[in-house]
Amino acid sequence: METFTMKAKLTAAALSVLMASAASSGAFAADAAGGPDNFYKSDRVTMEKVSFHNLYRMNVVGNLYLPKNADQAKALPAVIVGHPMGAVKEQSSNLYAQKLAEAGFAALAIDLSFWGESAGEPRQSVLPDVYSDDFSAAVDFLGTKQGIDRTKIGGLGICGSGSFLISAAKIDPRIKAVATVSMYDMGAATRNGLRHGQTLEQRKAVIEQAAEERWKEYETGKITQYTSGTVNELTPQSTAIDREFYGFYRTPRGEFTPASSTKELTTHSTLTSNVKFMNFYPFNDIETISPRPMLFVAGENAHSIEFSEDAYRLAAEPKELLIVPGAGHVDLYDRTDLIPFEKITGFFKKSLEVK
Repeated sequence: METFTMKAKLTAAALSVLMASAASSGAFAADAAGGPDNFYKSDRVTMEKVSFHNLYRMNVVGNLYLPKNADQAKALPAVIVGHPMGAVKEQSSNLYAQKLAEAGFAALAIDLSFWGESAGEPRQSVLPDVYSDDFSAAVDFLGTKQGIDRTKIGGLGICGSGSFLISAAKIDPRIKAVATVSMYDMGAATRNGLRHGQTLEQRKAVIEQAAEERWKEYETGKITQYTSGTVNELTPQSTAIDREFYGFYRTPRGEFTPASSTKELTTHSTLTSNVKFMNFYPFNDIETISPRPMLFVAGENAHSIEFSEDAYRLAAEPKELLIVPGAGHVDLYDRTDLIPFEKITGFFKKSLEVK
C-alpha cells in the first residue's frame, strides 16, 4: 500500500499547492455567481485528440481545439496551454483552450510528460526540463501541421506550467508570446515555501528524506512514497490553502482521474523525484525572452501572487502584470466570471499580430 509523506511546512503550505490534479469525491455546491465551469463544452469549436513526441521521444498527448468558423484559406495563429502542476488537461487547460479557439486561435491543451495521457515512467514523476520541452515539442507539432501559422505560436501556462513555459521560452524563440495565470515558480516554492516560510534546515531535511527513499526504491523496484499534494479529506486542522484546492480537485467541480493514475495517488508526485524542483530556477535570465511580450495574470487574493510579481519585476519589456480584483489562486482555474479571457485573447492577438 502506498504511503504519503507529510513534510513539515513545505507540504503544509507549498506542496499542498504544487500538486494540483484530479481526484476523489465530495459534495459540491454550485457557486452563487455561476462562475465555476471547469468542464465547459463549446459548441463553437471542434476538438481533435492529437499526439506527438518530445525531444526525448516521449509521447505527448493533447486536445487540439479549432474554431468552427475559421477561414480555411488562412493559416491560424496558435496557443499552447499547460495545466497546473500535477493536474491534467481536463482540469482548467481545456477551458482556456476552448475560449482561445472561440477567439480564432488553434489552441492545444497538453498533458505534461508523466501525467494524464502522456508518456513517462514512473508515473507522476517530476522532471522540469522535460516538462519544459513538452512546450517546445508542441511547437514542433503545430509548426508542421497544415493550417497553422508557425510564425504565430504563443504559450499560456496555468499555475506550475507558467514556470515550465518560461523555462521553455528562454531557449525557444519560436514561442512568440508568453502568458501565465496564477503562476507558481515551482523551484522557489519547493526550496523556500510560500513567502520564504521554509528554513534551510527544513529544506535539507526534505532532501535527506528523499535521498534515503532512493535506497528503498532501488532495492525493491517499487515507489511507496509520494508528496502530500492536495488533501484527500478535510479536517479541522486543514489550512485555507488545503480547503481552496480541495474545493476544486476533490469535488465534482474539477475532479478528474486519468486512466494512468489512481484516485489515491492523483496530484501526488513521487517523493524521490519532487526534489528535482530544488534545482529549478525558471526566472534566471527571464529578461532574455524580451522583446517577446509577456503577460502575468494573478488574483488579488492569491496566495501565489508573489511569483507573478517576482517574474514581472525580473522580466524585461514588453511586459504586463494584471491583478484580478477579488480573485484567489484557484478562482482563475475555472471561475469564468473572474477569468479575464478578453484580456488574454487580446494579448495574444496583439502579440502574434493577428488581423
